[in-house]
Amino acid sequence: MTETQRDVLSKVPAITLGFWIIKILATTLGETGGDTVSMSMNLGYLVGTGIFLSVLAGLVWWQIAADRFRPWLYWATIVASTTAGTTLADFATRSMGIGYTGGSALLLAAVAASLLAWRLTLGSVSSDTVSTPRAEVFYWLTITLSQTLGTALGDWTADTGGLGYVGAAVVFGLALAVVAGLYFGTRVNRVVLFWAAFILTRPLGAVVGDFLDKPLDHGGLAFSRPIASLVLTAAIVALILILPQRAGAHPKHEKVEA
Repeated sequence: MTETQRDVLSKVPAITLGFWIIKILATTLGETGGDTVSMSMNLGYLVGTGIFLSVLAGLVWWQIAADRFRPWLYWATIVASTTAGTTLADFATRSMGIGYTGGSALLLAAVAASLLAWRLTLGSVSSDTVSTPRAEVFYWLTITLSQTLGTALGDWTADTGGLGYVGAAVVFGLALAVVAGLYFGTRVNRVVLFWAAFILTRPLGAVVGDFLDKPLDHGGLAFSRPIASLVLTAAIVALILILPQRAGAHPKHEKVEA
């Protein structure tokens, strides 16, 4: 593949309805999968974080080395980032005692800083421009930070905010509906709306995952974490097989504002 051909396509998928469905399932799997390792297997948040960050680092390296968009590799990396985000956020907010409020504020600042550094370095934070190693490093760093933020934000809304898992899921679902409304009904910057939706899907998945596997007296359904994780994995695999998976178009000759 020539350099010109590599510029034509992004290394990440086109943003479609199928993308968002799989993304929400992946973030839910991140919560149940992360809790399976850290809680059900009693390995703790620190060990769980070490495991998932190691897997994530290997997959990101593979993703960067790939010559084109590869659906299975991409979604495996997304799942690794969301499971790592779960255990990392839990370690920071619980084991280190930062708390949900402090953790959410700190991680929000980290996501904003990552996006700003990306924008200043490469001129755009559009996912359609992710076709070079530097862009991919920024992309996966921002994603991992946003996944970690989503876990802390979901816990903050459900616990500190007192809304419970169902209430928090409604809040984040409505927030995503607002973003969708802005996308279809206004000319608000599409890149801004993409990252807003990307970040919001993570706390939605986090509270849904907690609702599935937390004990009944904590407002959950007390489902088995490993079984819930297997069911979610099967659903993701089925959707990747069924739904079209194509690379996003690289706007090589267009100016992307974000």
